[in-house]
Amino acid sequence: MSDLECQFKALGDPTRLKILRLLPDNDDCEEVYNVSELAEELEIPQPTISHHLKVLYQAKLVKNQKMCRDVYYWIDREAVDACFEELNEIMQT
Repeated sequence: MSDLECQFKALGDPTRLKILRLLPDNDDCEEVYNVSELAEELEIPQPTISHHLKVLYQAKLVKNQKMCRDVYYWIDREAVDACFEELNEIMQT
């Protein structure tokens, strides 16, 4: 499966779209979320959030970094932009 196929498959889930709406597009400590914070904000169990973040990470749509004992997530803006640029190229041919 190509990166683009993985990315659009990941984007096809409503819960993952909700997660992306919350995540910032930079690693600013004030804005990033960890799994617990996302679970609380979205009122979804923590294991479910972890699963969705794993899918988004594997699709290269989010980045993460371990800070202290938690892992924090944010959108990989370059990857998302490249995804939509590739889609745009496909649509023009």
